[in-house]
Amino acid sequence: MRPAPIVAAILAATAIGVAAAWWVTARQSITLASGTALTTPRAIGAFRLTDQQGREFTRDALRGNWSLVFAGFTHCPDACPTTLAMLNAMDERLRAEGAAIQVVFLSVDPERDTAERLAGYVGHFNPRFVAVTGARAEIDALCRDLGIAYVRNPGAGGDYTVDHSAALVLIDPRARVAGYFQPPHDPGALAADLAVLTGGAG
Repeated sequence: MRPAPIVAAILAATAIGVAAAWWVTARQSITLASGTALTTPRAIGAFRLTDQQGREFTRDALRGNWSLVFAGFTHCPDACPTTLAMLNAMDERLRAEGAAIQVVFLSVDPERDTAERLAGYVGHFNPRFVAVTGARAEIDALCRDLGIAYVRNPGAGGDYTVDHSAALVLIDPRARVAGYFQPPHDPGALAADLAVLTGGAG
């Protein structure tokens, strides 16, 4: 969605804050084609969400795997479906090279995005993708740790939409923020960068 001026300013301010954090922690980062790697990965606090199968999803679910987290919502008209289609193409490229990464779609719209709806939505793009959501406080805490933002915008008749960051957040096998990828995203460049960062680990 195209953010309204005030929303755009909020998201821009958040982006500036994230960029400042990068400058402190990633000034000697690896040179990538499409992202920024942190030389000092940032810890993520404990959280408790639920995946599209109704199973508990906590910080432990991020341990032992490289993960790529994207925040959005199933009613998103453009950015989310475009990004998930791109991530599917990236996933196919990585798997063709014998590598893999866990893709996590974090819904910031828990009021509408039930487990059933999330299952159908991400399953349309890739059945291997994980979709999670939960209590608003848990989502907000995780978003703060990930360095991403979203804003709910009221509409007519009680309807609403959500402006959100389009960044992809890389999580290392110790459940720490390890890097960021800002749009526009290219599946080939992203797959190449992830192969460098993860060492081609499956």
